[in-house]
Amino acid sequence: TAKRASEEQQKRNKKKQNPKPRNAVTIAVSSRTLFNMEEERKLFKEQGLEKYVAYQKEHESEPLRPGPAFPFVKALMNVNDRLRQLYPGEEELFDIVLMTNNHAQVGVRLINSIKHYDLAIERFCMTGGRSPIGYLKAYMTNLYLSKDAEKVTEAIEEGIAAATMFNQDVQDMQSQLSETQLRVAFDGDGVLFSDESEIIFKQEGLDAFLTNEQRLENQPLAEGPLKCFLEALGKLQRKFYAKNENCPIRTYLVTSRGADSSGARVLKTLRSWGLEIDEALFLAGAPKAPLLQKIKPHIFFDDQMCHIEKARKKGTISAHVPYGIAQKYDNKGKLIETPPKPE
Repeated sequence: TAKRASEEQQKRNKKKQNPKPRNAVTIAVSSRTLFNMEEERKLFKEQGLEKYVAYQKEHESEPLRPGPAFPFVKALMNVNDRLRQLYPGEEELFDIVLMTNNHAQVGVRLINSIKHYDLAIERFCMTGGRSPIGYLKAYMTNLYLSKDAEKVTEAIEEGIAAATMFNQDVQDMQSQLSETQLRVAFDGDGVLFSDESEIIFKQEGLDAFLTNEQRLENQPLAEGPLKCFLEALGKLQRKFYAKNENCPIRTYLVTSRGADSSGARVLKTLRSWGLEIDEALFLAGAPKAPLLQKIKPHIFFDDQMCHIEKARKKGTISAHVPYGIAQKYDNKGKLIETPPKPE
């Protein structure tokens, strides 16, 4: 019996063994996106580092509550389980890295929380108060999720797919999300594609935008900050198709574009990249939130905060991509006037 128990433990350990970074799709998440650390963050701001670290040590046997990225990470791990069933010893898997500027003393509580929820996370990067952005390329990161918009912007400027997440009570939400399928929803312009067309829309209006898109229908749009992540998802999807298996990854394009007026360029761009999207929803300016309620994605990426906030209010886990011209406009679509810099 003891021998059998040992063999079972070895099987479990092997199952959760992390792949080599060069073969993996690496997702770097901050501790504050994986776990809800708002109380701890408040303590840090009000009473300083020493009190914060002492509190974390005192409560290190108490698991942290799930944060906004938690359901997404769990869904990634479910996909890994399916891949390992089809391809024993497979190393083209999702690999989660906990990327945090926390101090090492806080690490024990993070490790205990990861064990409590049975999360397969072995790679940690704890930078002791310094920004972890410089390590993202060394970890061969395919996607970085953080609550710090400045760090996310810095990552995007370094050419790394990244997005900002926000406080959401995901504990009640998890029961509504698929446990067998990872669902990822993307906006188009400013997310999968560059903001070149969005610039025309913002500066010259809808008619100029539509004329431009029809004139350039056969000219692919330039890549946006998350194109590389869609590409990584597609690579793993093909592994399931090769075995004629139902794929546990489903991707969605949720765009304000209209299909007849400006959709062809989008679809032809994806085709030119050799990428596919499972469902393309062209809303022609209609609200995105009701459709996202039906999709129930584990994460929805958009470059405009007005869409993010409406989606969050309807219960969609959303991540803001701070990229392109949309960042110069407020939630009501008005240009943000920046005061002139003193000479």
